[in-house]
Amino acid sequence: MSFPGKRDSDSVPSDDEKVTGVEARPFESLGHGELPPDPDAGLSEAEKKAIDRKLLWKLDLRLIPWLCLLYLISFLDRTNIGNAKLDGLQTSLHITGGQYNACLSIFFVSYSLFEPLTNILLKRLRPSIFIPIIMVLWGICMVCMGLTHNFQGMMTARWFLGMAEAGLFQGINYYLSCWYRRSEFGIRAAIFFSAAAVSGSFGGLLAAAIGQMTGIGGKKGWAWIFILEGLATVLVGFASFWMVFDFPDEATFLSDADRQRVLRRLKADQQSSAEHETFKMEYFWGSVKDWKTWLYALIYMGCDTPLYAFSLFLPSIIAGLGYTSTTAQLLSVPPYAAAAILTIIIGYIADRTHQRGLCNIGTSLLGLIGFSMLVAGTSPGIQYAGTFLGALGIYPCIANTIVWVSNNTEGVYKRGITMGFVIGWGNLNGVVSSNIYQAKTAPKYRTGHAIVLAYLTVFLLGGSIVMRFLLAAENKKRLSGGRDYWAEGKNEKEVEKLGDTRPDFIYTL
Repeated sequence: MSFPGKRDSDSVPSDDEKVTGVEARPFESLGHGELPPDPDAGLSEAEKKAIDRKLLWKLDLRLIPWLCLLYLISFLDRTNIGNAKLDGLQTSLHITGGQYNACLSIFFVSYSLFEPLTNILLKRLRPSIFIPIIMVLWGICMVCMGLTHNFQGMMTARWFLGMAEAGLFQGINYYLSCWYRRSEFGIRAAIFFSAAAVSGSFGGLLAAAIGQMTGIGGKKGWAWIFILEGLATVLVGFASFWMVFDFPDEATFLSDADRQRVLRRLKADQQSSAEHETFKMEYFWGSVKDWKTWLYALIYMGCDTPLYAFSLFLPSIIAGLGYTSTTAQLLSVPPYAAAAILTIIIGYIADRTHQRGLCNIGTSLLGLIGFSMLVAGTSPGIQYAGTFLGALGIYPCIANTIVWVSNNTEGVYKRGITMGFVIGWGNLNGVVSSNIYQAKTAPKYRTGHAIVLAYLTVFLLGGSIVMRFLLAAENKKRLSGGRDYWAEGKNEKEVEKLGDTRPDFIYTL
């Protein structure tokens, strides 16, 4: 059966130098599901492919490096409290271990509460406005963390830090999904998220250096960590007003012909997330009623909870192996560097094989081995090796899971809302991460390691296996015509609005 509005598979973008005689149309005037005019009509396939590569290179250079920098700063700012703890934060503020954990937890509460709303704000305010504003705000919060003198002040600053940062990670992942085909998105998301692992390496080195500033201006070294990194965030936030671009149909660095190419290639890939669409509550309910939303939330919880447990407490875990504060900061660098490399490798493999579920399953096994070594290990060497495998088993799955969600959720607002739910739920479990490494279980923290191991086993590994099985079963029904009745009696526009429930929409496994 053929479906109304099915895209041409040969709609391939190309470059401005090859375009002649194409009149651009305003994108608002295009019908839902209608392809923009082809600026490369009449060119050979070889010419189209060459121009397509040049377009992708242009997008990558304009989008990826700066967005990676933003997320590096974001992750550094939310987790550097772990480095500050090693440099005397608790002693200076006269807070207990329980109060310190509360300071970690409060960030995830506000972060998760505001996260589902942020993609709607991103779409309405435009990325070039929304992202710089939230960066400036959380930079100010960081500076305030360095100026606090008690538990109440730190709690307040961490609450507003979570609120301000809520829009960045899921916002940029959603934003990137509006630029690239499903088979191209994984490696870009992996490079973007690898900035989190790089921030862990960079954070340890930076904290070791800034910690030597104790006494300057009457401030402790831990306070300078927050103040200097906060001021840097504010400066980058202001620069982002010029460095962050809007969605493809409005991006100023693209010509009209390039905008047509980007939108055509997305539509040929069964995507419409870059085009204009008015928000309706049916998109919200479509996400809420979709079983994939909740199973993906469980999978993401299985890697996000371990992620924050690992990143917030790695310096303390290494210090618990018998190393000094500065040495522990420096020894936290190599596991993050290894995780950054594997994250990019997995992103590349998943894009080429379209087997995101298998990539999650295989990678999570590394995490299981790593945290088993941390639980059962008796020597510092074995446990330190466990931190390597733990990082390798966690970080690649974060990016891969988010891309998996994006690949299998279609529609401007439904995708944004679904990603908000999934990432928000995962980050809400950061409250768990903040409290599983109790001071009373130091220095081995075996209880915390065991809880992380359970999350990896049940939710990440188990959830990925179940999701892949269910998606494969659904694809089989669609390919055999078992879902064709969903499109019966519908016109082109109505079929287009079905999004990922179109009978011919095949899920990425």
